[in-house]
Amino acid sequence: MKLKFNYLLLAASLGMSVNVFATEGPKPLKPKHKTATPPKKFIDPANMDPSVKPGDNFFEYANGGWLKQNGVPAKETRWGSFHILRQENIDKLIGLLNEVSQTSASQPKGSLKQRVGDLYAGGMDSLTIEKRGFDPIKPDLQRISRLKTLDDFINEFIYERVNGINSPIFRLGVEQDEKNVNKYIISIGQGGITLPDRDYYLKNDPRSKKAQEALKKLAVTLFTLSGSSANEAAKKAAIVYDLEYNWAKAQLSRVAMRDPHITYNKFLITDFERQTPHLKWSKMLPALNMSGQDSILVGQPSFFRVTDSLFAATPVAKLGVYLQWNILRGSAASLSSDFANANFAYVSALTGQKVQTPRAERMSTVVDGNLGELLGQLFVEKYFTPAAKQYMVDLVNNLKETLGDRIKRLDWMSPATKERALKKLNAFTVKIGYPDHWEKYDGLVINRDDYFGNLRAMNKWRYNFNASRLGKPVDKARWGMTPPTVNAYYNPTNNEIVFPAGILQFPFFDFNADDAVNYGGIGAVIGHEMTHGFDDQGRQYDADGTLRDWWTKDDADKFKSRADQVVKQYDAFTVLDTLHVNGKLTLGENLADLGGLNIAYEAFSKTKQGQSANTIDGFTPDQRFFLSWAQVWRSSQTPESAAQRILTDPHSPEQFRTNAPITNINAWYKAFDVKPGDKMYKKPEDRTKIW
Repeated sequence: MKLKFNYLLLAASLGMSVNVFATEGPKPLKPKHKTATPPKKFIDPANMDPSVKPGDNFFEYANGGWLKQNGVPAKETRWGSFHILRQENIDKLIGLLNEVSQTSASQPKGSLKQRVGDLYAGGMDSLTIEKRGFDPIKPDLQRISRLKTLDDFINEFIYERVNGINSPIFRLGVEQDEKNVNKYIISIGQGGITLPDRDYYLKNDPRSKKAQEALKKLAVTLFTLSGSSANEAAKKAAIVYDLEYNWAKAQLSRVAMRDPHITYNKFLITDFERQTPHLKWSKMLPALNMSGQDSILVGQPSFFRVTDSLFAATPVAKLGVYLQWNILRGSAASLSSDFANANFAYVSALTGQKVQTPRAERMSTVVDGNLGELLGQLFVEKYFTPAAKQYMVDLVNNLKETLGDRIKRLDWMSPATKERALKKLNAFTVKIGYPDHWEKYDGLVINRDDYFGNLRAMNKWRYNFNASRLGKPVDKARWGMTPPTVNAYYNPTNNEIVFPAGILQFPFFDFNADDAVNYGGIGAVIGHEMTHGFDDQGRQYDADGTLRDWWTKDDADKFKSRADQVVKQYDAFTVLDTLHVNGKLTLGENLADLGGLNIAYEAFSKTKQGQSANTIDGFTPDQRFFLSWAQVWRSSQTPESAAQRILTDPHSPEQFRTNAPITNINAWYKAFDVKPGDKMYKKPEDRTKIW
């Protein structure tokens, strides 16, 4: 399924969805009774590096002490505030799963605890997984080896889709029509590659070549492990790489795909079929359980024309090799250790991760990713309080009112566009903690002694559930994240901001922390997601989520001019030797950081603490606000991970997420006495102001 959500951080849900709009000033954001926890320093000077001037490198000043004491653990590729909190949540999930799996075998078949517990227990049964080797995929490999014609190939592709088997070449799913958001439509998009981005295939620098060789080595190893001779495995790996290289050349870049109008291409199925005659959509779609439709959304039409030509020009035997490869690479991590180790060697080469993630952590992620709204019920029952939900409701109201005030005061936007912007803001839906109605996964059977079969069953259920939405009313109550997730998102087609329970913990917020810490943490997160509704992508969707222009041309031009300033600022940042931040790829997230921090600071300035000069641990309220922002982004990463993120991640590296927005906020200069001559200083007339 194509995801249009804008996330706080890339990393793949008891509360109500609430529509909120404040009509009064800031409300108290503390519960009536604080939780009984030992006193702690929410801004700890031991984590800082006072030898660095705040105006030279605020990220290092705020986090340097912590960075010196905390490297990247061997099982990770990045390590920081997000990852520590994620680890804490994983540990909580493992505790729940260990408990429930001990009794799940005796629970009623199909119950929450039976399915959650048995899925985890099956994944933890490494002895059985080891004993079975690659037996679970032998029928797939044998079936593919018998393909004779292109029709056989297409039929195999269809079979794999509807039966929950990792399926190659292109994305296929059912989603909201961006220009008719109350209806579902079939949507297809580009694919076909294994490496994280098309540029890995198209560049010849040392990093790209290393990734290419890692992919080829993985292919040779997996084909060899599944029975091919060394010579056969090498030939098959070459076939795979050649096909993937051609698909990489056909793909649009990530920057190009940031424009929703470029990826919105609606065709009558019969018309699109004429452009891709070997892909007989009018016959394929019903076989894919997608019947009764006359139209289809195509993300990248040129990719499918190239794919159709490749099908016509490539011998079926080679296409079959590619299908076998996709079975192998999609299954390797879930098979015996020789397959899993080969897969991890590939992952390690691309990311720098030194040791495999412990099995219990991997299995908790599998359960959360596949049965998240069953496991999520156990999580929120134990770890998410009504007080936390109410805190978020009040804080969202305060920030929503603040953003509204800021829109009204904009000096570059006309009254007509302001009115539409406020209409969109007032139409925001806010989801906090967990869904109103939990998904039951009706019909999904989990067997304790068949881990691989469970993975296939869950994939099959998910595919067919998605396909079954055609012709039904759009379900806007569904969530795109599970409750334990340490993240948040904005979904433009629903015009909604969503905050799972998992992120509502320190360093984002703590009931016992002062307002400066909470506004600099979770307040900026909320402002970030709100701003996504008005970033370079989100601003193109109107109040009901429709992809429709609501701007005057003059206002749009003024917005683009200011956004270009942000692109230029981030383009100048060097991440690793010659690698720079891609200002266009990261623009939406950078705008959200800038807007979110501004909104949070203005809302904080209305609080009692924000209007005082009282210090805590030697820091003024404004200093604590900005230090809280910085400690949220405290993070280190491997060089390999940093290089990969530059190509694939729409988020800037954490040090620039910390440093870049604050250089555009006057209050930061005053709080830390930043002056001309300091490395981060920007003249007042050069400071970017948008929302």
